[in-house]
Amino acid sequence: MKNWPWYYFVLIVVLAFGFFYLLHYKPKSAELRDTRTAREQTEREVIQLRAKKKQMDKLQEELKTMDSTLEELELIIPLQKETSDILNRTQQLAYESNLDIKTYRPEGLVVREFYSDWPIEIEVHGQYHNLGRFFARLYNYARLFTIDDFAIRKLPQQTGEATISAKFTATTYIQRDVPAKEAPAKKTRRN
Repeated sequence: MKNWPWYYFVLIVVLAFGFFYLLHYKPKSAELRDTRTAREQTEREVIQLRAKKKQMDKLQEELKTMDSTLEELELIIPLQKETSDILNRTQQLAYESNLDIKTYRPEGLVVREFYSDWPIEIEVHGQYHNLGRFFARLYNYARLFTIDDFAIRKLPQQTGEATISAKFTATTYIQRDVPAKEAPAKKTRRN
């Protein structure tokens, strides 16, 4: 080897660097490039997932708000007819207002698209201010009521506790369970 010309040594060094480059550096470089590409892809996915998580968090907050609104509305317009509760509570409100109930007649449901009306005919005797208290208490009751066909007249024989007679229809509302729209029936052809 000592007798070799200098260009053999240069050739050996170049070949050593060539083998190093081909066997070690180039595969590691490709592996590093693939790792960088995978990391960049993962970072993009993480950014997309964070954006989706923000959207999901926002949707969950909206859902919570809608759930609480629905719960409030179900108190006002419940899903099912709570007959005994409504009857007892309206009679209790009349009693607390010092009104004497003469007629209390619940009528049948009037079915609408998403809800039903439930009218109750009521006739009471009492004082004018007590009637106002009854309506105020009915207004503050958790259920939604409307008053229709209201008529008031003075009693022919008035006492200290009863000077007027009021007749009206108190209507409350009940949500209907509306089934999802069914597929329309197929039309059959007649020959």
